[in-house]
Amino acid sequence: MKFAVLKAEHGTKLNAIHNHLTYEVYPEKKTSNILDAISNYEEIKKNKEKIFSTEGNKIDKTKTTFPFWPLKKIICLGLNYLDHIKEGGYEIPNYPALFVRFPSSLIEPNQNMIKPKISEKLDYEAELMVLIGKKTKNVNEKEAEKSVFAYSVFNDGSVRDYQKKTHQWTPGKNFDGTGAMGSIYVTPEDLPAGASGLKIQSKVNGVVMQEANTSEMMWPVFKTISTLSQFTTLEPGDLIVMGTPPGVGHARTPAFFLKDGDVVETIIENIDHIQNKVVNE
Repeated sequence: MKFAVLKAEHGTKLNAIHNHLTYEVYPEKKTSNILDAISNYEEIKKNKEKIFSTEGNKIDKTKTTFPFWPLKKIICLGLNYLDHIKEGGYEIPNYPALFVRFPSSLIEPNQNMIKPKISEKLDYEAELMVLIGKKTKNVNEKEAEKSVFAYSVFNDGSVRDYQKKTHQWTPGKNFDGTGAMGSIYVTPEDLPAGASGLKIQSKVNGVVMQEANTSEMMWPVFKTISTLSQFTTLEPGDLIVMGTPPGVGHARTPAFFLKDGDVVETIIENIDHIQNKVVNE
């Protein structure tokens, strides 16, 4: 199934998507979000024909918002595509390069990205995002498959000069309003295992800047979940952002960075397509 959370008069409403139309899952509730889908997924699947028999609406991407708020853990992989590692001049790691993002650094799916006053080096990164659906600790890769509730996209907007100020990358990955969340959440049964084998792209002003395949990840989804579960308990609603392929701006010759007015698109086939305009702080 596919889900989106839309802004509503009294908060947000969980919607299921079918044939490019949205259907309220809980029309009787004043507010609902993706956590309701996680908690009641089997019931929703059982009732989906009833849900889709009601009047649907064409999806309005301008109303899509965060899956829920406040967000929980947001764990990101930094180096997960070999060609991206090479273009950045990094050594190939033998353990995932991990960092976290704060909720304050994130924006809604089609909200403006903020280029900070103090830097001219805002960059784009198209990434697969994983939404965890069950409490997970010390699992193997086979067990990790059951931990995924849904997949979406993420634009891991990065301020490169501040990223390079420290080995931990935290400053450059957490400027306010730089990381764009996906708008649609697709459950695993509608995708290849681990969302592998899907084209991933970013575009700036309509020009393709990144194009690769999610099968190229060094740490695929289930391996990553297994690794993370060794040191932290993953909980329903936690997000894992799976790293970016080659083609980022700072590794180009000459280097390319986002400026006021640029439009960034983040696309993964069969999952989602978001668009964010860049504006000056």
